[in-house]
Amino acid sequence: MHSEKPKSYEEDLKTLPNVSDHLANERTFLAWIRTSVGIMAFGFVVVKFTLFIKQISWLLGKEVGIHQQGYSSFIGIFLVVVGAITTLLSYLRYNDIKNQLNNHSFKSSSMLIIMLTALILIISISLVTYLIQSV
Repeated sequence: MHSEKPKSYEEDLKTLPNVSDHLANERTFLAWIRTSVGIMAFGFVVVKFTLFIKQISWLLGKEVGIHQQGYSSFIGIFLVVVGAITTLLSYLRYNDIKNQLNNHSFKSSSMLIIMLTALILIISISLVTYLIQSV
């Protein structure tokens, strides 16, 4: 004979992961992916900007002074790397949150946000400094 007591609705809710929490986790992950794609796109634009200026000056038949230090390539490639790392870290964070939600043991952490904010701030200051020096 089957002697197990049937679960109540409240007991089922305690054992099932909250679907809306998982959907919110996925939306957050997709927002991080959009952010990383934006960072990589900006890095690509920074790398290609010097080439664009050279082509425009050639088409117009005028010499345009271009800063020849090569920092734009370095900064652009660095931004693409930052975007790729953001993609990886966002996936790891998504997976960690998913496991926490499944285990009913969610712990908030803003380390990824702090790291990315600090990095973008440093890059912004570097770009402003570079632009001021090249004027």
